[in-house]
Amino acid sequence: MTSHELVAAWRAYLTDNKRRSPHTVRAYVAAAQRLVAANGLDDWAAVARTEAHHLRTFLAARRADGIGNASAARELSALKAFIAFARRESGDPDPAPPRLRGPRLKKGLPRPVTPDEAVNLTDLVDSLAGEEWIGARDRAVLLLLYGSGLRIAEALSLTGRDAMLGEVLQVTGKGGKQRMVPVLPITRAAVAEYVRLCPWPLSTKEPLFRGAKGGPLSPGMVQRTVAQARRALGLPDTATPHALRHSFATHLLSAGADLRSLQELLGHASLGSTQIYTRVDAASLLENYRKAHPRG
Repeated sequence: MTSHELVAAWRAYLTDNKRRSPHTVRAYVAAAQRLVAANGLDDWAAVARTEAHHLRTFLAARRADGIGNASAARELSALKAFIAFARRESGDPDPAPPRLRGPRLKKGLPRPVTPDEAVNLTDLVDSLAGEEWIGARDRAVLLLLYGSGLRIAEALSLTGRDAMLGEVLQVTGKGGKQRMVPVLPITRAAVAEYVRLCPWPLSTKEPLFRGAKGGPLSPGMVQRTVAQARRALGLPDTATPHALRHSFATHLLSAGADLRSLQELLGHASLGSTQIYTRVDAASLLENYRKAHPRG
């Protein structure tokens, strides 16, 4: 097998099996191309033998080329996913990627997860999962948090009745209060993919999202999965599952949504709970201003 065939197979897997966005496919394929070219890798076994010290050397060379911490963290996450795929392809019974922490990113004010970071998180939890259906499940859950603003408990309370999502979803929040939330096409596709792969029967009254042994998926498992992914990406500890809901609100507010509409979408009992996002958005604007202004 040639290096070109390796990269082509990786691209096909990301596109056809994982159904990644074109942006993610380009980034992950480019990272794989750089790794195989730099190390002369020409079969899955060779890629599978890539260890942490190899990645450290490779990333040091990339840093010498001028990439920053954030780019290096993204590159590392892409390469970890590629190596895990290679290890599965070569028959490794433990296809986990090398253990290597990404570069530390400068910590500033507490902030929501950016759109790129949210996409990277959802993609990486899928790639790091030991089984394909579990990866699809984790990605679907996180997209519901980020794309629809659900709390973890709300996403995990969905049942098989909710498996065929439409453009809106009725959820039951705190105090039994029901509300309607939008569902993005990417989220509908992710849930449909999970339903297709899930090995457990999804009856209308049983939980939609299942654990590895078929029981209800626990919030703690979602939190641990996100913690693993954020460490691989070099994101701060504030990049939690709840931060995805936080980001949903902040991004809508930045795009012009009014507070009353946002209150309804989030299921807040009082407008005061929603107003915190105006302060966070103002903090983000001030931080960007200071970075951009010549006198900042």
